[in-house]
Amino acid sequence: MKDKFRIIAIVSYLLIILKGDIIGLPFFLWLLFTVFDFGNIDQLFALFALLGVSMQLTKWKNKKLFTLLSFVLMLSPLKSRVVQVPLEMFNYRAFQIPFAIFVLAYLIFITLNFRGKNQ
Repeated sequence: MKDKFRIIAIVSYLLIILKGDIIGLPFFLWLLFTVFDFGNIDQLFALFALLGVSMQLTKWKNKKLFTLLSFVLMLSPLKSRVVQVPLEMFNYRAFQIPFAIFVLAYLIFITLNFRGKNQ
């Protein structure tokens, strides 16, 4: 059961839509483009997020420390974006719904992981 919550959290995380100048961009594309945007401070946060997602694909994905660290790393680029642009830029459902699903599902995953339940 906890693996279902982990998968739901990761998928919703990658499907967060960031509002752009012309079109919305799925978060996983923003991460990929930003990783190769050298000289940009967001490159560091994109690397953190990709590291956090990749940590969930390893055999240590259910370790308590890895679970918490992965969550913090995955939140870091979103926190950076919220600090850099006005909050009004995040007032749309294509951001709010996947973000809420990500946070709730990942917190449930963390809770189940700390309780040691696998069902």
